[in-house]
Amino acid sequence: MIRINFRFPVILTAVLLLITHLVTAQTFAIKGRVSTSASPVRYAGVTFLDNSDTTLKFGCLTDSSGNYALNLITAVQPQSQLPTKFKLDQNYPNPFSSSTTIPYKLVNRSTVRVTIYDILGRVVRKFSVGSQAAGIHSILWDGKNTFGETAAGGVYFYRLQAGGEDQVKKMVFDQGVKYISGPSTQSFTFRTLNAATPNKLIQSGIYTVQIVNNDSTSPAVIPQQVDNVVIQSDTTLNFEVNSTNRVTVYLDSTQQIIRGFGAANILPWRPDMTTAEVNTAFGNGPGQLGFTILRLRIPYTGNTSDFNANIRTAKLAESLGAIVFATPWTPPPSMKSNNNIVGGSLNDASYAAYAAYLKSFADYMASNGAPLYAVSIQNEPDANVNYESCYWNADQFLSFCKNNAASIGTRIMMPESQNFVHALSDPTLEDSAAASHVSIIAGHIYGGGLVPYPLAAAKGKDLWMTEHLDLDTTWTGSFGTGMEINNCLNAGMNAYVWWYIVRFYGPIGENGNVTKRGYVMAQYSKFVRPGYYKIKCSPTPQRYVYLTSYKDPSSSKVVIVALNTGSSPVYQTFSIENGAVTSFTPYTTSASKNCEEGNSITAAGGSFTAVLQPSSITTFVSN
Repeated sequence: MIRINFRFPVILTAVLLLITHLVTAQTFAIKGRVSTSASPVRYAGVTFLDNSDTTLKFGCLTDSSGNYALNLITAVQPQSQLPTKFKLDQNYPNPFSSSTTIPYKLVNRSTVRVTIYDILGRVVRKFSVGSQAAGIHSILWDGKNTFGETAAGGVYFYRLQAGGEDQVKKMVFDQGVKYISGPSTQSFTFRTLNAATPNKLIQSGIYTVQIVNNDSTSPAVIPQQVDNVVIQSDTTLNFEVNSTNRVTVYLDSTQQIIRGFGAANILPWRPDMTTAEVNTAFGNGPGQLGFTILRLRIPYTGNTSDFNANIRTAKLAESLGAIVFATPWTPPPSMKSNNNIVGGSLNDASYAAYAAYLKSFADYMASNGAPLYAVSIQNEPDANVNYESCYWNADQFLSFCKNNAASIGTRIMMPESQNFVHALSDPTLEDSAAASHVSIIAGHIYGGGLVPYPLAAAKGKDLWMTEHLDLDTTWTGSFGTGMEINNCLNAGMNAYVWWYIVRFYGPIGENGNVTKRGYVMAQYSKFVRPGYYKIKCSPTPQRYVYLTSYKDPSSSKVVIVALNTGSSPVYQTFSIENGAVTSFTPYTTSASKNCEEGNSITAAGGSFTAVLQPSSITTFVSN
């Protein structure tokens, strides 16, 4: 997308349009309005490119009502001879609202000075032009005083001094007709003509008009170009453009509740997290991740010392506001068909004993100050692996949940399939007695399963993604985790849980520092807190842009998370419906930014436009 910034030069001895003794130029005042079919377009860039010389650009920004105004320099007319006398001509346009051209004629080479006075004779602006050859010349006054401030509207006098002569004329600065306001700025580019074009005659100017977005444009528009616009006089040109990238966030349309975001600390397969790492993961201050879910492994040994290894980290995470759930990779071997920690299945006669075993772990955690939010029945019951594992089919899950799960005494999670296979949990959900003992339908997304689960939603069950990993630690791989979270939440999931918290590919590296993947996850975990609800937002019509939105029912805080997966900046407009939000603060993670806070954005009339940087994730948090 094209962006053009227009600025006045900081320091100029004079803003000059230099015309040789053979030619002069004409200025046309152009004004108009830029709008969509429904509203004016604020602070859009409007540029006129001279088709005869495309290096010449005349541009401005629309104001808060969509209006613009600028002057075009065109219509070159031949002069057959040098001036015969010193003369100061009338400025044009006159009256003027933004700038005016002051033409004059010199008989001999002279040192030129032009001074602007107000009606009381006070000097407003001096132009020390310097030495100029005989011929027709002009300067442009932009209506500003010596200090760069816009002068007051009213009558002014301009005085030309050159070669021992001087003349004075009067002009009117009509500030009442003002089309540029707000943050808009303006610049003019001027043609320098030379003796090589003595016979050139342009009866009118032909321009290409470009309308583009600025950082503050609202609503953002599809850039538009209008070719072969003929300008023959002062005129009004209105442009209607399309705005198709508006997304509507519906504050009164709630979807699933959010339980949180987190990752796993699996002992003894990895060293236990340090206190500093726990604080980084579950604290929510600067440089911290704001995680709210911790996943643990239930040891198969039954030894109190193995159970106890989980206590310290769990207690510290809970003290920082996290919830903790635990997953077994295998029942004790004595309860299995193959008497081995790898493979096999739970013996029919061991269902009650296994439920009692899971309860013993939950009770131990609670009695030591680290109560569990939920207990899973089995990790990846459909995975054929060479480490701790146990196979379960749908009938076994149904039987266990119906007859034994309630005795565990806490929330039950199942089936934690490696591909979130619904067939493993469908029979349990379709049996009212079995379903009543299950709170969370959980699964992993290794190779599949990232889809909605209407049956689980219909039965009022939470839907959690409880494990995934990606070994790609480049920015592309880390950014992909953000896209994955977006897809999980749009599929109706209540929680997202990564694999190891501390690992070279995890949210915290093995040096204890937050990784790029961690900052991507933090775009959700720091701002979308437990108890928030996902709320409806219309799909973005823009390619590469993906969104989710949330609301806290207690504080009415609104959060929007936007991903731009493309390689170019995107102007995205958001409209807030059925509620009032006055402003948002953006936080961005990209290849060069880590949850970087931006400037507050005003939601004027319930709408705001923001620039989504290439390959970035931005979270907008209402103030």
